Amino acid sequence: MRGIVIAGTHSGCGKTTVTLGIMAALRKKGLAVQPFKAGPDFIDAGLHRLVADRPSRNLDLWMCGQDYVTRCFRGHAADADIAVIEGVMGLYDGDRSTASLAALLEAPVVLVVDAYGMAESAGAMVKGFVEFGVRGSECGVKRDEVRFGGVIFNRVASETHFARLRDSVCDVPVLGYVPRELDFEIPRRHLGLTTAEEDPLAGKDLNRLAETVLTHVDVDRLIQNAQIEVKGSKPERTDGDQRETKRGKRFTLAVACDKAFSFYYEDNLDLLRAAGAEIIRFSPLADPEIPGAADGVYIGGGYPELHAAALSGNASMRESVRAWADAKKPLYAECGGLMYLSRGIRDFDDKLFAMAGVFPFETRMMKKPRLGYREIVLNEDCILGSRGEKYRGHEFHYSEIVGEAAGTAYAMSDSRNKVFPTEGFRRNNALASYVHVHFGSSRRGADHFACFIKGARRA
Repeated sequence: MRGIVIAGTHSGCGKTTVTLGIMAALRKKGLAVQPFKAGPDFIDAGLHRLVADRPSRNLDLWMCGQDYVTRCFRGHAADADIAVIEGVMGLYDGDRSTASLAALLEAPVVLVVDAYGMAESAGAMVKGFVEFGVRGSECGVKRDEVRFGGVIFNRVASETHFARLRDSVCDVPVLGYVPRELDFEIPRRHLGLTTAEEDPLAGKDLNRLAETVLTHVDVDRLIQNAQIEVKGSKPERTDGDQRETKRGKRFTLAVACDKAFSFYYEDNLDLLRAAGAEIIRFSPLADPEIPGAADGVYIGGGYPELHAAALSGNASMRESVRAWADAKKPLYAECGGLMYLSRGIRDFDDKLFAMAGVFPFETRMMKKPRLGYREIVLNEDCILGSRGEKYRGHEFHYSEIVGEAAGTAYAMSDSRNKVFPTEGFRRNNALASYVHVHFGSSRRGADHFACFIKGARRA
């Protein structure tokens, strides 16, 4: 098996650009590339899908644990020529860092170093990163041993500049560089990069990025250094692809997918399919109503605030969603989906746009985000499961609830056990929350979800 982890010295060093460039270059060489993203990020994973033409999988040690992450990686990488994992933040940052993930998977790290304003000092930086990753260091920091497969410099001014950078590095292969004059940038906004659904990677730009990498990076050596020794038998894939859904146990799940709603863990959808879901996609922006064949509805996160006028203008869809909830049919919404189910969204200029009105509160955009890992414990039976069931996930949003909230379905804390106000707003069989839960964090999460919808269908 071949795989690499693209890691950075810090956030903003060019990790995503290099990752996309490596994927595009590998595909130009005729290789099947399986992408992964360390951590909970949806946007980078969506961009990976555009380049690799395969769904990208999130590998998150806190949300899902070591066993699930290992099975997910090995199961989905098995039928590809090479796996490419994009790291998160700096290599050693966080309680469950990119370095910890690389050590668990025994995958070599390719370190991206932003060389702007730097020459021989780059050698000292690389040496520090390498020595910091050696188990048993004297500084007292607990960490995992990291195997380095190479260094790629970003924003290099010239061949002369690259030669000085390269010659300063000892004991780690310098694979090449990305030139400073490369005109490749993905548009950004308040939650990060532009999403894949908005098609930010023009074909000619992506082709130029791939050609740049092939010209300035030793991709053949990168492939050679990407060997991972797989010990033991191949684990079962996390999507349950070997399970058989019993006859008569299927159900139809309508999932909102358009430019306003696109944040879904690919594993969540696969786990729901394994539990019996036939997924049909619909657009709250463009479609007149919820699909008639649906037994349940799932509205994920995204950017409803950017499309508030269009969502508000689609009155028939808003009425369809409200009628669905009034009829006590199963409805689950996360983050942007919660905003859509509110009475309305107030944008950054405090202009109110009417939404579905399933819940009595409004949501209002803020200048500062609320973000972090979350663990939830159900305090009552609902679509996510029975009382006491636990899930892990994360939240990242620039909006807040204004007005009286409905009843709440679960208690919530963060990764360091800080307790937050109760969450999971419920009305009839509709449940909405700011938390994006990962079904891989609960042993029977997708099955609970499926059973709830099947039970409501029989009622």
